Amino acid sequence: MASNIGMMDGAYFVGRNEILTWINNCLQLNLSRIEEAASGAVQCQMMDLTHPGVVPMHKVNFDAKSEYDYIQNYKVLQDVFNKLKIEKHIEVNKLVKARPLDNLEFLQWLKRYCDSVNGGIMNENYNPIERRCKGGKERVRGSVKASKSLQSNNSHHHSATVDSGGMRPKPGRGSTGSIGGHNSSVDIQALSNEITDLKLSVDLLEKERDFYFAKLRDIEILCQIQELEELPVAVAIKKILYAADAKEPALEEAQEYLAEALNASEEEGEEA
Repeated sequence: MASNIGMMDGAYFVGRNEILTWINNCLQLNLSRIEEAASGAVQCQMMDLTHPGVVPMHKVNFDAKSEYDYIQNYKVLQDVFNKLKIEKHIEVNKLVKARPLDNLEFLQWLKRYCDSVNGGIMNENYNPIERRCKGGKERVRGSVKASKSLQSNNSHHHSATVDSGGMRPKPGRGSTGSIGGHNSSVDIQALSNEITDLKLSVDLLEKERDFYFAKLRDIEILCQIQELEELPVAVAIKKILYAADAKEPALEEAQEYLAEALNASEEEGEEA
């Protein structure tokens, strides 16, 4: 089942940019950060896209700004999961805090689920903006932001290129400062995004490290069981686990020991 995806599944190694591209393309949004989806509205509409008619979109608040409003959206999402018998626990208390990693993991799961249902093919008949509109009023913050940004850019472009005589104005002190400030803002945002990406990568690597460490610890405990610890295979495994130097040929030593133990066992059997 798509709802039962292990934490080491490939779904959880899909990057932030790919997730954002997926959301923006499917829902015609302009999200630039994972935490912008923390309200739960995006998740609700992704389920609306995947299972048309199941999500009561009139209950989804795309203008949600408080944790209380976020929680109401996740209640809608949980009801949808219940209707579809999707056994996925929604960690609402973590998601509403807008921490990038928690929201990235949930969106990674959601993408895997949606792709498994529709085969990764978008429904061309689905109109995401229309589904978000109520009474002709656009309620999507991301789309409004994008529209305002476009209008602002056009306005600045027009005023910077055309004056009363149709000529480009000479850059004064104020315009130079404005341009410099804009460039600084862009640089800061780019660095901020890069830092966020690095933090997510580190978090994922730490999670992978902890996952495999826990497995090694389980193997060690198994090999320390009194009835098993003297068995040749258990001894060979411990030789690998307890090798002090990564460059030490622990595997070769373990294989040699195991081969000798097996030969000795065969000889004893023949003598018997």
